[in-house]
Amino acid sequence: MTKKERYRFVISYFQEHAPNAETELAYDNPYQLLVAVVLSAQCTDKRVNITTPALFAHYPTVYDLSRAEYEELFYFIKSISYPGNKTRHLMGLAKMLVEEFGGDIPLTVDELIKLPGVGRKTANVITSVVDNQPNMAVDTHVFRVAARIGLTTNAKTPLATEKQLVQHLPKEVIYIAHHWLILHGRYICIARNPKCEICGLKPACKYYNSVVKNNKVTFTIPS
Repeated sequence: MTKKERYRFVISYFQEHAPNAETELAYDNPYQLLVAVVLSAQCTDKRVNITTPALFAHYPTVYDLSRAEYEELFYFIKSISYPGNKTRHLMGLAKMLVEEFGGDIPLTVDELIKLPGVGRKTANVITSVVDNQPNMAVDTHVFRVAARIGLTTNAKTPLATEKQLVQHLPKEVIYIAHHWLILHGRYICIARNPKCEICGLKPACKYYNSVVKNNKVTFTIPS
């Protein structure tokens, strides 16, 4: 199967089986999404969703968050991974949003990555989820799944993975393709012992056809 054929198969599969794939983070507006994505770094969406209701009730707007005191904000997110760093990031980004963006969440990658705690992956998530922009966020799931299936070749970094995916995916599906790959990696193509027996992508998957199907020694891509 050529790479073009593989992409076509994968896209068709997800369009049929996951046409409405979306983030599992709970949010009501761009401000809440931004906070949730920052908190989700090296943390599960489930844990973030447990934490944010009380956080958003206490800080309902970016203006409220911009006036937060460290100890008070830390209390609300202390169950999240790296709460100290994330407390400082949230305080810093809220103040910058108020002072430099009038309280609005910017919707360009270049502007978003200026905010404390916001890297390229987070910026790509915000712009693709809020505005359906053709930006590909690459986390560990996307990195692993894209390599296993064969959508990427010798991509050693998230940025290299992003560039290859954007190059080969039709522009109109890039915003949702992140969700296809991350959810597939979260529930089917898991880091260890992927559930190949129930995976509908087997006909197009390089890992399945070169390793599992031929009963060769399996390999593990870092999670």
